[in-house]
Amino acid sequence: MVENGKDVGFTVDLVDALFTHLDQPFVFNRVDSFAHMLSDVTNGKADLAAANISITSSREINMDFSHPIFESGLQVMVPRDDIYQPSLLSALFSKDLLTAIFIAFVLLGGGGMMMWVVERRAQPYFDRPLKEAWFPSFWWALNLVVNGGFEERVPRTPIGRIFGVILVVSSLFIVSIFVAKITAVMTVEAISGNISSVNDLYGKRTGTLSGSTAAGFLDRREIGYKGYDNLDDLIAGFEAGETRAVVFDAPILNYYASHSGAGQAYTIGPVFLQESYGIALPSNSPLTEEINRGLLELRENGTYDRIYRKWFGSRQQ
Repeated sequence: MVENGKDVGFTVDLVDALFTHLDQPFVFNRVDSFAHMLSDVTNGKADLAAANISITSSREINMDFSHPIFESGLQVMVPRDDIYQPSLLSALFSKDLLTAIFIAFVLLGGGGMMMWVVERRAQPYFDRPLKEAWFPSFWWALNLVVNGGFEERVPRTPIGRIFGVILVVSSLFIVSIFVAKITAVMTVEAISGNISSVNDLYGKRTGTLSGSTAAGFLDRREIGYKGYDNLDDLIAGFEAGETRAVVFDAPILNYYASHSGAGQAYTIGPVFLQESYGIALPSNSPLTEEINRGLLELRENGTYDRIYRKWFGSRQQ
């Protein structure tokens, strides 16, 4: 990146530390494209190229590579508050259960009022005007369902008795539905709670860049996702809650989680679809052995880890 007119970034710090350690001067030359950078190496116009250059067999034909300087790949990022435990309270106030309760109240009220219609001239309990009958009728139906009814308030008309029996039998199903509904809501919340690996992404609101390596991976795994056109939109969607998980390049997600999203997001699980980045050099370059030795020494003396933590937080690979 360029900040205040200076090149900054993990690669910049690593190359600076490497050549300082080797006691050799160097100059960065920024080019306008990735292909331009690699062609300068193969043509001998540059002594080396350092960036997110994947070490591949096809590239090895035309150039040499240093030891890996970064183990990259894909990773999953989730909100910091994704750690969630389902509770009875949250289940009781879920939309599905509140809807079921509303329907039950309507059925109980309707059933009680129907009993009032057929029993008001035969059962003294129901012998009251309409404006006073709605709550006693509802109360009668509720007790019938929960407690089996009142012995002294047994329906006296044939139609009332038949309807009462139907309500008693139906109460078995109503109670069972409520118990099952609470259990189902808590189970769904438990299943849709924590995301701890890529295998937990099925059915979750997942986001990535359209046409990216991550998108191809999700397509192959048949994991649904929302595709974004650029990184800014992807991060904005994550921050706005449009997605609960982001699948993308591990170093970018780790940088965001350690800087802009510090305290709000974190990466989970190991890096998958791994690939190694390396410093590219012209074939048979005399610098290859020296650079490899220097990189090993930077790892041994802790310099590499210090630079990594600066840009990506604690190391996870």
